[in-house]
Amino acid sequence: MRLLFTFLFVMSLQPAVRAQEGFPYKINLDPVIIPSFTGLQSYAWARSGDLLLLIGGRTDGLHKKQPFAAFNKNSNNNYLIVLDPVKEKIWKRSLDGLPPSINQQLQSTNMEFYQDGNELILAGGYGYSELAKDHITHPYITRIQVKELIRAIVAEKDPAEWISQLKDERMAVTGGRMNKLGDAYYLAGGHRFDGRYNPHGPDHGPGFSQQYTNQVRIFRLATAGLPLSITSYSAITDTTLFHRRDYNLLPQYDEAGKKMLTVFSGVFRPDKDLPFTNLTDISETAHQEVKGFNQQFSHYHAACVPVYDAKNKTIWSVFFGGIAVQYADSNGTVQSDQNVPFARHISVIERKGGQLKEYLLPEKFSGYFGAAAEFIPAAGNRYNEDGFFLANQSGQNKILAGYIIGGIDSRAPNVFWGNAPDGSRASPVIWKVYFSKK
Repeated sequence: MRLLFTFLFVMSLQPAVRAQEGFPYKINLDPVIIPSFTGLQSYAWARSGDLLLLIGGRTDGLHKKQPFAAFNKNSNNNYLIVLDPVKEKIWKRSLDGLPPSINQQLQSTNMEFYQDGNELILAGGYGYSELAKDHITHPYITRIQVKELIRAIVAEKDPAEWISQLKDERMAVTGGRMNKLGDAYYLAGGHRFDGRYNPHGPDHGPGFSQQYTNQVRIFRLATAGLPLSITSYSAITDTTLFHRRDYNLLPQYDEAGKKMLTVFSGVFRPDKDLPFTNLTDISETAHQEVKGFNQQFSHYHAACVPVYDAKNKTIWSVFFGGIAVQYADSNGTVQSDQNVPFARHISVIERKGGQLKEYLLPEKFSGYFGAAAEFIPAAGNRYNEDGFFLANQSGQNKILAGYIIGGIDSRAPNVFWGNAPDGSRASPVIWKVYFSKK
């Protein structure tokens, strides 16, 4: 479901990649292990102060290629987790006792989610359903009161009153991403996948049904305090630009300084099992492909953060590790591997005056981390209301920008077609990410 690669292996040489061009920071990655956090990937999150709420996702690594072993329900995350990365503490609350549809959605993988103030909005997600007796994409949207749910988990109280859910087949999406423009939520891309994963397709072995949404689904919700309901709904369909999933969606500013959203890369191209390299901008009134630019690095969902310099009107979208066709070898030469390996690099797409360019930073992970991880901003006033880290704020030289939590820890660049039982795992590492001004 997440990875379906060709058997073709191609290695080509390209010129040495540019490194550390206009990005104004050096990055330090400080790994931390909290013994009771054993790893999580493809989850949803929200934050209240220093406390982080982690929901759903999986406790194993990259899914297996065998249908009987892929997305095993025993590796669902069936806990609500509160993590304090400052005091390095963790609290857990089992999903047992919650209504069945809530219980099952909240242990699914690749839900779309967005934190809007004190509300965490969750849609869809894929996993085994006891109700359906099969793997499904869950047809629900769920709203969580973040601060109250965190308090309930820490105090070991029943969390049910802080969770509300609505069944709606339009929300049956997994592998997309969600954000907000104006007062509307934008659920972009993704697909509906029902049945057991099978890398050889629905006609060989266990069958499945898969439909890409090919859409951005735009909706509004009833305000807090009212029963959860969708008060308006529309959709933009584009079978070329939105036929993708497992990508990165970040806020950007257009040339007039208004917030928009950008779809970075994703999978799979209709002509071959390789990632897209083009980008798509989404505004409140239109969407369009970014002409003349192709993303070399970070082709799957990975930890990422937008950085903004308001004075110079420059955006740097920073992608940490992940999975990509291209990577730089030890000599700085770009190699291409159509098996789409895990990568250690940190890449940046710089956007200024309508022009984009991409480069690698000299810093990199010590191993193959970042894929299916999340970058969670640290508490404080370093971010604006649109979610950008502010590059030109004054203050201390070394800044804790946030945390990269979990994701997939792969033992090698390519592990999908191998038979090693421990080729990857859900990473237990919490990376403290520091930005230091150059």
